[in-house]
Amino acid sequence: MKMTPANLAMGIFLFPQITVGMLGNSSILFYYVVLIFTGKHLMPKDLILEHLTFANSLSLITKGIPQTMAHFGFKDFLDDIGCKLIMYIYRVMRGMSLYVMCLLSSFQVITISPNNSRWHKFKHRITKHIGPSCSLSWLLHLLLNILTPARVLGPIYKKNMTNLVSNGYCSWFVSGNVAVALYMFLLCFSDGLCLGLMACSSVSMVSLLYRHKRQVKHIHSAHHFLKVSPEDRATQTVLILVCTFLISYSVSSIRLVFRTSSNGPMLWVESVFLYLEICFPIVCPFVLISNIKSISSLFLPCCSKR
Repeated sequence: MKMTPANLAMGIFLFPQITVGMLGNSSILFYYVVLIFTGKHLMPKDLILEHLTFANSLSLITKGIPQTMAHFGFKDFLDDIGCKLIMYIYRVMRGMSLYVMCLLSSFQVITISPNNSRWHKFKHRITKHIGPSCSLSWLLHLLLNILTPARVLGPIYKKNMTNLVSNGYCSWFVSGNVAVALYMFLLCFSDGLCLGLMACSSVSMVSLLYRHKRQVKHIHSAHHFLKVSPEDRATQTVLILVCTFLISYSVSSIRLVFRTSSNGPMLWVESVFLYLEICFPIVCPFVLISNIKSISSLFLPCCSKR
């Protein structure tokens, strides 16, 4: 990617966004490290957010930073091995973010479900299996994306080769054989399964919130000062994260199709797609920080005392 005024402008635009996102994710990771070393017991939702924050941090490192460097005109800063490693890690983090968001939305709808709902029977089971399921998911996504390095090439191999798509610092093969098609179908199936579960749990959360607000409507009218319950606030936070993630994931898929089908680079379209793609790991930590009072008391003691 050549150093042009447009590329420089996009690099200047992306750099502070990625820096802020890294600071936010690092703050949450530091918060959980402090909790672990001080012997505090982590709640099931904390385990989910821990995995989510770690995946977000690596997503920004493997996607946002190389793309920003390419916009600033750095050439061939990754060799073939570096490109394979970066793209492999990013694909694993993308899959893990999808799975963890699915797990988070499912856990939240089970948590707020009434005792007579169909979700209630899973309430005690899910808390026991969150840790093992996250560990199993890491292993599963490491195996699912094991063929990704074989389809990625460094900048040194760009010349004299066809069926290559470049993102400015690395390239990957676009092949139409049956084996690749089956492999892509497997990846799409696993992603679609998580997206379907996430959509179902999100609809259930919205329905439960609506019914709860209708039931307590007379209380709100009699007591205008009544605050939102912690369960409702947590559910609203999860819904915000789910909506942001779905936008980011959808844009990522559209960007992949656009890169594969377009004949030439379109800087501003690509840059807008890139920013929307990485908006979730940038926005996510600040949505979480605004809803975790312990983080505010840890980093802003004056605000906590007030």
